[in-house]
Amino acid sequence: MADRFRVAMIAACPFPAGRGTPIRVLRLAEALAQRGHEVHVVTYHLGEGLPDASVTVHRIGRVPTYRRYEPGPTWQKLLVLDPLLTACTARLLRSRPIDVIHAHHAEGFLVALMARGRRRFPIVYDVHTILESELPQYPLGVGHRALARAGRALDRRLPRLATWVLAAHEDIRRRLIAIDPGLESRIAVATNGVELEPFAGGSERTAEQRQRRTLVYAGNLAPYQGIELMLNAFAHLARRRNDVRLKIVTHSPFAPYAGLASALGIQQAIDLVPARFEDVPRHLADAAVALNPRIDCDGVPQKLLNYMAAGAPIVSFRSSAKHLAHGELGWVVEDGDVAAFADGIDRLLTDSALAIRLGANARSYAQASLTWDTTAEKAEAVYARIVT
Repeated sequence: MADRFRVAMIAACPFPAGRGTPIRVLRLAEALAQRGHEVHVVTYHLGEGLPDASVTVHRIGRVPTYRRYEPGPTWQKLLVLDPLLTACTARLLRSRPIDVIHAHHAEGFLVALMARGRRRFPIVYDVHTILESELPQYPLGVGHRALARAGRALDRRLPRLATWVLAAHEDIRRRLIAIDPGLESRIAVATNGVELEPFAGGSERTAEQRQRRTLVYAGNLAPYQGIELMLNAFAHLARRRNDVRLKIVTHSPFAPYAGLASALGIQQAIDLVPARFEDVPRHLADAAVALNPRIDCDGVPQKLLNYMAAGAPIVSFRSSAKHLAHGELGWVVEDGDVAAFADGIDRLLTDSALAIRLGANARSYAQASLTWDTTAEKAEAVYARIVT
């Protein structure tokens, strides 16, 4: 490859951090750097560890009152952190010969627009989800309908302001083109990859480990994740069999769900494990079944890709079961059907041959199709089109 690009990557989030958006930023930045590009990530003051040394990180100044790692907008982010991120980005653009700005999610894109000002930097808008669906999930003190309307307006207007749009999944590309057909000539898809090596141990689980009947959910506990649905499905299952436990691997507080777990009579069968992202593979290696209870999902849940890389048998609701062919790569049930979700878990616990086959197929698919280098190659092709 002849072209080498100098990329300013805008991440309006903690970085690195063990959830979807920060992981996409981290692995894409590292993969681009490994392909020979100069990558600068501009981000918040918070982070768990550091990226590869080939990636340069520029952080805003410390904000002592903000220690939040959970996803979603807050008024403090919008009114304090994002203006600081804009100033930090503007300094980078003045001090370095940047070729292209790669802005993640709506907040990162708005920061990029403000930091660029009237200068002619091309901007790639990396769209991770549809805002009309996402914004009503967050408690911003505004009604759900108003947030949905705001999201719909942003979904229509923001892509028009980008030089090029990079969608995290084909479903997102289709929905944005349905909103604005004129976008079709300047939008591409670059799905998330997954790190295979850290999860290799999961594909070698022993029969004894599978007999432990441990169900694993590994991810944040934001409202859109379907945690209440998962707890209700687990309660269905627990009424049939007393040999199962639910391990929830998360940094998020469980307090919002403690009352429901107690009311369902399952609190004593739940193990809460606060773990760093690098510890997740070890916990997935113990999973008899991995759970993906999310229903509203335009992109691809990173947890789902992690489950696949670990070779874990997966039960998922349909809308977030991206890549999963039912009965081939996972067990997929209709959105919100908690009885069917419980039945799927029970089936995989009972039929070990099916569970082993689904897990092995999922890992093979991840090995063949879900690499971060492929994601970086897609981004690189976009840069080549727009950098003059």
